[in-house]
Amino acid sequence: METDSSPTKLSDKSPRSKWCFPSCIILSGAILAFDLFIPLGAAASMLYIIVVFISFWGSNSKFTILLALLTSFLTLFGFSFSPSGGEFWKVAFNRILSVVIIWGTAFLTIKILSIDEARQIAMQDREKALEEVRILRGTLPICASCKKIRDDKGYWKQIEGYIKDHSEADFSHGICPDCMEKLYPDIAAKLK
Repeated sequence: METDSSPTKLSDKSPRSKWCFPSCIILSGAILAFDLFIPLGAAASMLYIIVVFISFWGSNSKFTILLALLTSFLTLFGFSFSPSGGEFWKVAFNRILSVVIIWGTAFLTIKILSIDEARQIAMQDREKALEEVRILRGTLPICASCKKIRDDKGYWKQIEGYIKDHSEADFSHGICPDCMEKLYPDIAAKLK
């Protein structure tokens, strides 16, 4: 039986990703509006981390990177256009810290996505392997004399045929030394 040995690829499209992109865009716009109306001293740009967290449900690392870029840009945009307030070094430090945390969150999200994808692929491969495995179980009625096996329908079959029909095993025939002496003593004597 031939099997496809290529690795399983997961689809990038999932039902949860349909709402993820619009949610991230709307939330980013709301955070930007909030950031533009409060003085620079407040760390409103930290809220962009929520957008990066939501990207996890997009099931795509490129989407997470895109959102990290977008939210980093919006953080710097808010720094440039928010009303003044607070000491400059504190404001700059808050914005830099926000960008660092956004990217740290993005990289952790990407790592979690890759682990989740590897787990899903492993589970799919395991399920596929379990479907292909054929195992003989239970008690097999076998004739004490000729060694034929009775199948589920009541027919007696040679052991080789029964095992071949109920597993992936094939047989090649040979003769053991004891049977060689018993059935062909003259040939057995020459081989010794």
